[in-house]
Amino acid sequence: MSSMSSDPADPTASLPDARARDAVRWAVSCAGGGPFATAVASADASFRRYFRISSASGTWIVMDAPPEHEDNDAFVHVAGLMRDAGLRVPEIHAADLDRGFLLISDLGTRTYLQAMNEDNAADYFGRAGEALIRWQGATRPGTLPEYDRALLLRETGLFAEWFLGRHLGVILTDDERAALNAVEDLLADRALAQGRVYVHRDYMPRNLMDGADAPGIIDFQDAVIGPVSYDAVSLYRDAFVSWPPGLVADGLGQLHERACAAGLPVPAARGDFLADCDWMGLQRHLKVLGIFARLTLRDGKPRYLADTPRFIDYVMQVVPRYPELAPLRAIFERHVLSRA
Repeated sequence: MSSMSSDPADPTASLPDARARDAVRWAVSCAGGGPFATAVASADASFRRYFRISSASGTWIVMDAPPEHEDNDAFVHVAGLMRDAGLRVPEIHAADLDRGFLLISDLGTRTYLQAMNEDNAADYFGRAGEALIRWQGATRPGTLPEYDRALLLRETGLFAEWFLGRHLGVILTDDERAALNAVEDLLADRALAQGRVYVHRDYMPRNLMDGADAPGIIDFQDAVIGPVSYDAVSLYRDAFVSWPPGLVADGLGQLHERACAAGLPVPAARGDFLADCDWMGLQRHLKVLGIFARLTLRDGKPRYLADTPRFIDYVMQVVPRYPELAPLRAIFERHVLSRA
């Protein structure tokens, strides 16, 4: 995070470009004007950026999300669904959707990712799990897009295109390509066979804010209705930290118990739910490997590649458990393990 700027001549002078200054000036006018200070709050893997403005009356977050790249109507819509479900999400104080500027409440500066360690992780995961059950339990059909086969396959396809092809320079044989396609179809089949609930799609500690009994939830604009295990596996098999296998298994088991008690559409047997998490997680791991390569090669954000070994490890933990996944294991052993 950059340092605050409070230059009385132009408090936006330290911001990175003219669009950022326009966004902050708009937000200050919406917040009532007056002396204020600015700081870069964060930027993520998308085109969105966030700035914090502060004055004597409080702090707010300015979201700059260019409408040609980001679906701001979806952000507003999902925020409303989450608020209706009793979750802690940013309140939208003002919005200029034509320009892609939103003034939202400030949920703090510390994420769960920053706050968690092996000593307190179970408590944090417990709070995150409670919020997740509440979100899933609020599902109403027709309110969000469906996580359908086309989207599932488009996501797993990123692995072959961006990670194998463009990042590693791998050219699959026709047989390997056919085998990978068959695995992608299996992953989609398993996902579509699960119970359907609201899915955040990136429900992980980096997108949960600390500072209250319940997590503040951010980065939810891509929410859909989809497989009940998706957010659970996103939470425990994190993109940026690997938790001990025992903690993950216990946490997913406790989440399964809560889901059963809440009447959510999960399998009755814990083992079946954990298998669903394995298969769903594998779909996500392949997608993320592709996305991290694309962020580097297309978007000039190479820092994400440092976490690709974590996802390779996640894949290699799962594929030996299921004979149907032997072709994917062979592709990783031949093309990935020696190069990544």
